[in-house]
Amino acid sequence: MKREISRLYSPTLNKEMDIVAYGDYGFALLLFPTAAADFLEYERFQMIETLTPYIDAGKCKIYSINSINNESWLNDEMNPYDKAVRHQQFNDYVVNEVVPFIYNDCNGEVPVITCGASLGALHCANLFFKRPDVFAGTIAMSGSYDLSDYSKGYFDETCYFNSPIHYLPNLNDETILK
Repeated sequence: MKREISRLYSPTLNKEMDIVAYGDYGFALLLFPTAAADFLEYERFQMIETLTPYIDAGKCKIYSINSINNESWLNDEMNPYDKAVRHQQFNDYVVNEVVPFIYNDCNGEVPVITCGASLGALHCANLFFKRPDVFAGTIAMSGSYDLSDYSKGYFDETCYFNSPIHYLPNLNDETILK
């Protein structure tokens, strides 16, 4: 199986970010690590090995990225407003930098399905719910979908629109989330 690690400078996050790709063809499965883990977490825990038959058959190509959770919700030294801003920057990074990277790597637009567990589940579900025009589906496992668990009482519009437990009940056909 082809495995390729890329390190890209992200202007949105103002730092280098790692991404690993497994396989050659198929829809893109974009993995978000749990809480404070890294982009190789799913490889270490043998998920990639388990999915190898599907990767080798060209049914899916898997991408795994780093999070910046330690620079947002998991950083107890940051004030909640800055955590919310950094979280939104991460969302922008995924949509505006990671997805185009995937399209370029796949030589065209392919369906991208997000996948994650724990805090990674919040990221993958939130991005899918907010941007169904970009993401084809999500697999969100054992996540906390309520940012008030992390905001220590602070809750503004940025928190609201990144906390699925809050905005999903108010969603209708006329609501547009960006």
